[in-house]
Amino acid sequence: MSPPSFEAIWGAMPYPALVLAADDAICAANPAAESFGAVSARQMEGRPLGRFLGEDSAVLEVVRQARRSGVSVAQYDILVGWGDQAPQSQNIHAAPLHESDGAVLLLIHPQGMADKMDRSLGHRSAARSVTGMAAMLAHEIRNPLAGISGAAQLLEMGLGDADRELTGLIQTEAARIGKLVDRVEQFGDLRPAQRRPINIHDVLDRARRAAKAGFAAHARFSEDYDPSLPPTAGDPDPLLQVFQNLLKNAAEAIPKVGGSITIATSYAPGVKMLRPGGWSESLPLLVTITDNGPGVPEGLVRDIFDPFVSSKVNGTGLGLSLVSKVIADHGGVVECDSRPGRTRFRVRLPVWRGATPEDEDAPEEASVTEA
Repeated sequence: MSPPSFEAIWGAMPYPALVLAADDAICAANPAAESFGAVSARQMEGRPLGRFLGEDSAVLEVVRQARRSGVSVAQYDILVGWGDQAPQSQNIHAAPLHESDGAVLLLIHPQGMADKMDRSLGHRSAARSVTGMAAMLAHEIRNPLAGISGAAQLLEMGLGDADRELTGLIQTEAARIGKLVDRVEQFGDLRPAQRRPINIHDVLDRARRAAKAGFAAHARFSEDYDPSLPPTAGDPDPLLQVFQNLLKNAAEAIPKVGGSITIATSYAPGVKMLRPGGWSESLPLLVTITDNGPGVPEGLVRDIFDPFVSSKVNGTGLGLSLVSKVIADHGGVVECDSRPGRTRFRVRLPVWRGATPEDEDAPEEASVTEA
């Protein structure tokens, strides 16, 4: 067999590839680059890269570094927006083409679902690491807290009005700490999720109606449901808590006027959870909650599911960590991507296929692959 031609290799490359001249004008683009940018190679050739990415794009600096240094340069997890497309995280590789008068080969490697889900699995492990501490805190704090509250009530009986304000403050703060302990205590629940077939739309509808009647009364809701979705495997009450938490975060982030929340479902095959025991579970059911708030701060978005990480002034950082734990207990994964004006949480869940031995004793660690 003779070696394949350059044209065959160039056309078969699965990632967008561009050849740039010394002035950053596009000299050539492979078919994957045409698909990525929704622009033909003929329309790209001869035009500066900055016209499509923006003159302040970090990609241009990577290209210039490769040209100056004469060696390949890579930068990972940077936002790339092509034309009118929403920016997405990409891995960028730039390599100088020697003896080509400043020409550079640019490769754009979209971050795969496995990369995003691996981060979600890391967040899940962090949430699980809190369980032992949660059980200890709940036990050690609850009893003395009840004693403090009871003592304040007894003192209040023999005090004047002026001093009762102080005992009232003690009881209020004790109640607040008690609620926080209740939330932390949920991490100590190590019981496996009671999986059974449920219609995810029923859970989402309950969460939306509760949100609309309370904390999200100011939001404009829209739904984009796929009515053909099969049942998922789960426990409706913890899942209801998950989606109420996500809707509450969205409601607090959006503006009071013009705020919108979109709930969407779809069947998105191709993502599987690989377990150490050698079995795998597909996660084709996708639930997306999107809001038009200002977005998660860039420095926090990668760690938003870690315990005690919060962008709120008075936040405890437990809500999203609990979301990660509950979804993991259901065999699914959750991830977030955010930019100003659009924050999107994606929850991936398995399809109900009947009770299996793995449901009773699911391994702790797992990895995600794209089919």
